[in-house]
Amino acid sequence: MTLPATSPPPVDHEDCLVIRDLTVAYGNKVVLNGVQADIRRGQVVGIVGPNGGGKSTLLKAILGIAPVVDGTVFLFGKPAAKMRSRIAYVPQREEVEWDFPVTVMDVAMMGRYPRTQWLRRPGQHDRQVVHDMLAKVDMVDYSGTQIGQLSGGQQQRVFIARALAQEADVLLLDEPMNGIDATTQEIIMAVIEEQRLAGKIVLLATHDLVSASCACDCLCCVNERMVSYGPLAETYTPANLAETYGGPVIMLGPAKGGDELPHTHHVGDHAHHHHEHENLGSEHN
Repeated sequence: MTLPATSPPPVDHEDCLVIRDLTVAYGNKVVLNGVQADIRRGQVVGIVGPNGGGKSTLLKAILGIAPVVDGTVFLFGKPAAKMRSRIAYVPQREEVEWDFPVTVMDVAMMGRYPRTQWLRRPGQHDRQVVHDMLAKVDMVDYSGTQIGQLSGGQQQRVFIARALAQEADVLLLDEPMNGIDATTQEIIMAVIEEQRLAGKIVLLATHDLVSASCACDCLCCVNERMVSYGPLAETYTPANLAETYGGPVIMLGPAKGGDELPHTHHVGDHAHHHHEHENLGSEHN
């Protein structure tokens, strides 16, 4: 039975993203089941699992654009679907129509729409925010360029700038590291760390276990159901990842900061990575 959308979360969760017994289904097919998580400000949560395992579905359920058939998602004590303006979303690049005749500035300015009145032209403050966010991802010089003329990494940076321009409390990133250059990877990692330090909530859906182990505080492991959720030390283990991916993983070495955590990969992933934030670059691809 679906819990009513008005059911309040516990009082001590009013500063959290709270997910309870979340189930998503398309028609009669359940694609994600049993997700539970309490995510507090300043936390970065990696959502990992195989392709088709429900990573993107979980982000879309939080955003309110996937068919939730059971459970609830609350943000800061209110149904998350009613808090869309406080959630910024970066979709997978494959979901974007890059031939659409808009410029880099146009796309980044879309991030200001949740903060402006309907049909109101962007003001000076909006333009300044957008300029600052494009500068943060090193894309100011391309402001007048049509979005389809950019490289994959540059396109991703523009969508990151659009999300940052929203000045939201929650940042949802869907496979942001796919098919991008080393410079863009470094910029995205820096943005994630900046958001963490600013007390924002970041959810990073990724198939890249090394990126997840470098950037994230917690992991949510999914494969059509939630296999596990918790701090990196508890979830980033060979046994847990083998259950998540349905097969063995390859051990690559200790995690960041000297912690005794294994760096692992599902068989078939690239095997050569550096493990520090600043070196997650040329060897990543």
